[in-house]
Parts: sequence; structure tokens; C-alpha cells
Amino acid sequence: MANPKTKWDIFNSAHILQQKRFVWLDYDKGISIILVALGHSYFVLTEHGVDLSAYPAINYISTFLWGFRMPLFFIISGSLIARGLQKKGLATYVFNRTNNILYPLIVWGLAQIILNFLSARDAAAALHNIFNLFIDPRQLGPIWYLNALFFIGLIYAVLKAKLNLSPVAQIVLGMMFFAVAGYIQMHDINAGMLTDVFEFYIFFALGDLISNFFFNEAHIKRFTSWGIFLPLLALFLAVQYVCVGYNINNSIDGINFVQHKLPWLYLFEALVGCAMSISLSFLLQKHRWLPFLRVVGYHSLFIYCMQIITMNFARIGLISILKVTNVPVLFISVWIIGLVVPMLAYNLFMKLNMWWLFTFKKPHQPTVDLKVVGG
Repeated sequence: MANPKTKWDIFNSAHILQQKRFVWLDYDKGISIILVALGHSYFVLTEHGVDLSAYPAINYISTFLWGFRMPLFFIISGSLIARGLQKKGLATYVFNRTNNILYPLIVWGLAQIILNFLSARDAAAALHNIFNLFIDPRQLGPIWYLNALFFIGLIYAVLKAKLNLSPVAQIVLGMMFFAVAGYIQMHDINAGMLTDVFEFYIFFALGDLISNFFFNEAHIKRFTSWGIFLPLLALFLAVQYVCVGYNINNSIDGINFVQHKLPWLYLFEALVGCAMSISLSFLLQKHRWLPFLRVVGYHSLFIYCMQIITMNFARIGLISILKVTNVPVLFISVWIIGLVVPMLAYNLFMKLNMWWLFTFKKPHQPTVDLKVVGG
């Protein structure tokens, strides 16, 4: 007879929560990917004809939580580069980036292209989109992030390792890049993947600059304070309120108006939002609250790879098969499915030894145990 205290560990949570890594990282990535999924749910529905205009609360919340999500991922990635280069050197760092970021971009980008081809039967568009994976990934939607993350990390690592460019010098370079990206977007110039590389380089550099703070327990303890978090939260709410006003009241670029047309306000918005999120993550680490956020954060890259494909299938299933017409139910369902199903799929794929869907080098970490474990 089964032990009533056992449970199905379908998310590999027991293994994840036992790890001794910096816990705040997973908390922060968990918060970020949940907000990313919120925005993706909004766009997946609106871009396929679902009218959200009658639901101002959904529009407002989606816009309010939009501006700082992606910069946070670049800051986190940048905070790890110095440790990676010191431990393994430039060649191994580039190999790992290729294995962990470029390879999933190719695999899941091709999966999306194939699905689009099966839907539209346009071979020329499919072939063009293969090139867009590398030169203009925005044409394929959110997959752009993996492209930008890979090339920013590559450029930054070469400048750091070969030219010995300091983090401060990289910040200056990042500010110059950001100004160029702002000009490109304000004048509606299509520079392909260069726009994202230029725009988000500054955040990667900032992560490297303050990495010693991130991984110093004494500094983290000083920053883990309600006296710091609450003022940051108040500033965050005020800044987001201002930015939402611009984004909602402008038809040009809509929810992206601040990012595309007011780049320096966007930079300030992103930095405030990232500081608030990191402060919250330190508090969550201290008190060990909401451990499911750690589990979600651990899976953030795999969720990102599969999210749009999952959400589109969810949208089709909910609307065409289940005949769901309630818009808030659709929005929330697509949001949750876009988080949960990729985590389930990743752990199932690993259990089936299908690791090659995510890396070309077989990982050394323990395979996922989907059997019952002690509760």
C-alpha cells in the first residue's frame, strides 16, 4: 500500500529546493518569468483577435508590470560572467553559452518555424525565418531574447578577457550602445538583432559591475531589509504609474511606447524595477517564503523556450475545442498553462533522456525522478 505521505515530484522540486546555490537568483528568475508569461498571455490573445479593450484592469496590470522584466534577466546573466571566466576561461565560457543558449535558440526557433510552416504552408517565409533566428529574431517573437543574450555575452566576454576591459569601461560602452539603440527605435530604423544587443548590453554590464555585491553574504544581509524594500517599492509604483500613462495613452507602439520612444525614461524604469525585484528576492531568500517561486525560477530558461508554442496551443484548445469565451478566464488560463506545461514537459523530456532538446552536450546533473518521493 502506498505511503500517504509520498507525492509525485513532477517538477523535480525536492532536488531544486535542496540545492545550496544562491537562492535569491531562483526567486528573482521566478518572479521575472511569471511576469514575462503575463505579458506573453496578453500578446498571444490580442494578436489572435481576442478583444481585451472591454477589460481595462487586464490592460492596466499587463502594462504596469511590463517594463523591467527583460533587463532583469540580463543583469542576472551579467552577474555570473566574472565567476565563469575565472573558473573556466574564455573558450569554455563561450562553449557553455553556445550549449546553453544558442543551441536552444536554434532548436526551439526551428520548432516554431516548422509549426508556422505547417499552418501557413509558406516555404519562402519559413526559409527567411531561419535566417531571422540570427539576424532579426524579433520577427519570430520572444525568441529574440536568446539571440541577444548569446551575442551580448559573447561580445562582453571577448572584451573582458582579451582587451581586459573593466566593468566600468563596459558600462560606458553600454551607455553608448544604449544611446544608439534609442536613436534606432525613436526613428523606426530596422537594425535587426543589433538593436537588442545595443539596448540590453548596459544591463549585462551592470550585472558584472555589481556582481561582488550579489554574491557577498554580508552585503546581501545589509540589503535584506524592509527599510530598503518598502521605499524601493514606493518608487517602483510611482515610476510604473507614470510609464503606464505614456504606454496606455499613445497609439504609437502601444505598450512599448516608453521603451521605444522614451529610452532614458525606460532605462530609469528598468533600473528601479530591477532593484525592487532583487530586494524582494533577498527578503524571500531570508524568510524562505513562497518556495514555488524558486522552482519556477529554476525552470525559467526552459519555460521561455517553450512558452509561446505552449500558449498558442492553449489558446487554440481553449477557444476552438473547449469553446471558452470568457476573456478573463482565457487570459488567466493561457498565463498559467504557459508556465506549468513547459515545466512539466521539461521534466518529462529529461526523464525520457531527451536532454538534446535543450543542450547538445549531455548534462551531468541528476535526471529527473518522476517516481514518488518521500513527502
